[in-house]
Amino acid sequence: MRELYDIIEDRDRVVLENIPEAALSDTLGRRRGTAQALVYPLSTEEVSAVMRFAWKNRIPVTPRGAGTNLVGSTVPAGGIILDLSRMNRILEVDPDTFTATVEPGVLLKDFQARVESVGLFYPPDPGEKASTLGGNISTNAGGMRAVKYGVTRDYVRGLTVVLANGDVVELGSKNVKDASGLDLKQLIIGSEGTLAVITRCVLRLVGRPEHSLTALVPFAGLHEGIRSVPLILQAGLDPTAVEFVERSVVTLGERFTGLSYPCPQAEAYILLTFDGRREDIEDRVERVRDLVLRHGALDFVPLHDAARAADIWRVRGCLVKAVEAISEQEPVDIVVPIDRISEFVDYVHQIERETGVQMVAFGHAGDGNVHLCVMRGRRSEDDWTRDLCACMKRIYGEAFRLGGLTSGEHGIGLSKRPYYLSHTSDVKLAVQRSVKNALDERHILNDHKSYLA
Repeated sequence: MRELYDIIEDRDRVVLENIPEAALSDTLGRRRGTAQALVYPLSTEEVSAVMRFAWKNRIPVTPRGAGTNLVGSTVPAGGIILDLSRMNRILEVDPDTFTATVEPGVLLKDFQARVESVGLFYPPDPGEKASTLGGNISTNAGGMRAVKYGVTRDYVRGLTVVLANGDVVELGSKNVKDASGLDLKQLIIGSEGTLAVITRCVLRLVGRPEHSLTALVPFAGLHEGIRSVPLILQAGLDPTAVEFVERSVVTLGERFTGLSYPCPQAEAYILLTFDGRREDIEDRVERVRDLVLRHGALDFVPLHDAARAADIWRVRGCLVKAVEAISEQEPVDIVVPIDRISEFVDYVHQIERETGVQMVAFGHAGDGNVHLCVMRGRRSEDDWTRDLCACMKRIYGEAFRLGGLTSGEHGIGLSKRPYYLSHTSDVKLAVQRSVKNALDERHILNDHKSYLA
């Protein structure tokens, strides 16, 4: 590994001893890998040289960014950890083509602030704003605004990537259209670092909305709330976000933050956001008010005060941390058809009653992405391992029965591999592994993750 000193000039950017514990895991810190080197490249050329060295010597490489991954995708299995967090420059914001060119280590929150300062807007908005753009692309991150704007994949125009053997390839461009051969960048998006290392990204931007307004809609039960979602979407009201959260979950968030939701007698809430021209938003909000009140809403609470709206979103945004504050938990981000959300959550509560394993549910009602926190409580390690496995098998089995998928935005990594592999056809897995073999026949890039055996 000392040959890495010949590739990276600065000795402080190559760590061969006492690798930090955080670099050996993901944000949950429950799975710990091993590595013989931690490298912080600053350029595509350095990444290419490291990969050529690894390829020649058949050394495993695990790419990582800010380490906010939740499913073990950044847990190394020996070899080199390639930490791209110092490649964090916004190289260009180009208003003429509505694009920006960035390095993969740029944090989402910094990028959004930069483009909004010049009147532009980057819509993908996953919950973790301290994640890197390279990591968002590697997991095809979604977020609350996906119902209107789509997910990360919809905003990637081009990528510079380094293949496992060190070759550098330019994929895509600033152009809006491209019918010039296979769109190879789409293979890289969502591949969790198994196919190539991203070193530069060309991202699509849109005009910044003039105004935004949030409304909270309380319901007597989740069924009533979820039934209103297709009606809102079918009415052409074009919400930016449509979130659902049950009262029991809100209570955890309230205790964690010291804030409170209105209408505490409600059993569930739908949280809506609208953006665009102020006059247009006012019209849509009035229409959605009439619609939901006619279909069982207990109230309709528009949040015109920005501070109050921020507090409501803060409670929604802290739910995973609120759970972590009282119990170890396993995060789940299953996606089901939007008309099956309440049926799926009902099944989750049935498992709760039968097993005594507490589970809290919330998520993106507009796109069917259900987030669950499966809570350990005071179980011993053996009991937790047994009970969690039993619950997960049933939860994923029901999701697949309803036409759902393993992950909506976190990726597969290590933690979801057993469920993904058990419910994915052999043909589909074989095709994915053929792609892996074509781009990385020595299997040095993030192997044994996601779709890999």
